[in-house]
Amino acid sequence: MVQFNRQRKIAFISSFPPRKCGIATFTSDLIHNTYLASERVIEPVVVAMQSDSSQQFCEPVERVIRKNNKKDYMKAADFINSSDIKSVSLQHEFGLYGGRAGSYIVPLLRRLNVPIVSTLHTILEKPLPEYFHTLVDICDCSETIIVMNRRGIDMLRDLYGIPIRKIKLIPHGIPDVPFGKAEQYKRKVGLSGRKVLMTFGLIGPNKGIEVMLNAMPTIVKENPEVSYLVVGTVHPEIVKKQGYSYKNKLKNLVVDLGLEKNVIFHDRFVTETELSDFLAASDIYVTSYLNKEQLTSGTLAFAVGCGKAVVSTPYWAAEELLANGRGVLVPFGNTQRMAEVINRLLGDESLLHRMTQRAYEYGRSMTWPIVGRAYWNIFRARQSFLRTSVRSRLSTRVSTEIVDDLSRTRVSVTEKVKSFKAACL
Repeated sequence: MVQFNRQRKIAFISSFPPRKCGIATFTSDLIHNTYLASERVIEPVVVAMQSDSSQQFCEPVERVIRKNNKKDYMKAADFINSSDIKSVSLQHEFGLYGGRAGSYIVPLLRRLNVPIVSTLHTILEKPLPEYFHTLVDICDCSETIIVMNRRGIDMLRDLYGIPIRKIKLIPHGIPDVPFGKAEQYKRKVGLSGRKVLMTFGLIGPNKGIEVMLNAMPTIVKENPEVSYLVVGTVHPEIVKKQGYSYKNKLKNLVVDLGLEKNVIFHDRFVTETELSDFLAASDIYVTSYLNKEQLTSGTLAFAVGCGKAVVSTPYWAAEELLANGRGVLVPFGNTQRMAEVINRLLGDESLLHRMTQRAYEYGRSMTWPIVGRAYWNIFRARQSFLRTSVRSRLSTRVSTEIVDDLSRTRVSVTEKVKSFKAACL
């Protein structure tokens, strides 16, 4: 067990393993790499969001918040205030927290008397009023707001009226893996001699995997030796609401299309080592998301960092990560175009190699050691000042909002947001 130096405590409010979700994995990686970047100066303290009473946590989790229990949020704030914690890192996703639009997290943040650094995993382009309100409140409570995409900076500034001085861009971290030859890994995962396509991550209807499956007959006709790997299990929150109906629908579609020999489901939450092996064995990584409002994607970042050629629909994260020839974008839901692009790449080794090289080189700027160092620099800077009291902070916030109302106008993004703002004046 690693013994953490107790000079500087940082609290991380987030989901956390053993919970199986992208943000839990992200937070675990962030803590590890920030700890290393600080030269083992920090002691992380996790305040973990609990979605299931059966979840059991271990170090560094010291506090648990039940999603829909308001009192837990206040108790967590008091725990942080009464400790020697120097700053707080909030991982924000609307569905992670209780209340309408995840609003239960806001009173906790307002109660804190230490600096808050908030990482936003989702920013909505056309939010309903309650989502607009929650995100603005979180940003107002935060000394620094971290986004993973340049588009996120523009959206916070132009749609939500957040001061640009508060916003920092740090990409989604990825493992620093060597640039390997696919064939040696294909042998390792039992796919020697195959052309391998891959999708991975927690599965849900928004992933659009059926779009790729419907493109497969055209791909197989030209490349009969192709295998499409779908690695990952159904998202736990979807299982609670819908069971495994979406996964069963995908499996039935494979049978209907006669693709049993060409589609492989690895229906489990794989380790990072296993995932690296699967990615290294693949020739092309595919994401066929159905909606553009996906500002971050850890799976896509991982694929790019591993030097994979990527074919994707044009959601926001993909538009930025795959620019300058690092991948190919196809229209949402267009199975024919998906098949055409993949067949072209599989038939042109030179083009495929150039794309993988560009992706791998770009990925070196997003490795976890670099990202951990960027976060540590922010935490270290934020610890140079502490809030004096909740009361003085709230009074400052009120006066600041009055000045902000005079000096800038938050751009309305829907008529409902206009109504919300009018009601607040």
